[in-house]
Amino acid sequence: MLVPLFIAGDEAHVVLTKRREDLRRHPGEISFPGGREDPEDADLRATALREAREEIGLDPGGVELVGALQPVPTIATGYAVYPFVGIIEPGNAWRPAEAEVAAVLEFPLSMLEAGYGRRRLLRRGIPFRTDTYEVGEHLVWGATARMLADLLDRLSAPA
Repeated sequence: MLVPLFIAGDEAHVVLTKRREDLRRHPGEISFPGGREDPEDADLRATALREAREEIGLDPGGVELVGALQPVPTIATGYAVYPFVGIIEPGNAWRPAEAEVAAVLEFPLSMLEAGYGRRRLLRRGIPFRTDTYEVGEHLVWGATARMLADLLDRLSAPA
């Protein structure tokens, strides 16, 4: 999984995707670009870069990988997600993969942080409370919210 960051207007922004509503797994959810490792991928960093190219049209040559976040499990599907942080230039012309991406979203980190809250959600008929980030009509929760919390913690930690 790639966590693409860029600076615009002296502020850090993150790139996320909104998944299509008709997908079998995680329909309509907001996530970072990413997916399963292919046998031809040299390592998980290569997987993250390949998936970002496939899902949003991000050129791997334009990504400077600067670190990794803690691996995150997904509760519903039982995946282990390995997020890599990459710095990109602002102003990309996104090309979302029609089969899985409904929209590419760019949010200032400050806006996501301001939208933080613990909310009660309903998933498959089961209510639960979880950390979320809300920007307008967009709600980030689950594994993506846990990755975002890790990123925000690291960025706010004293050097």
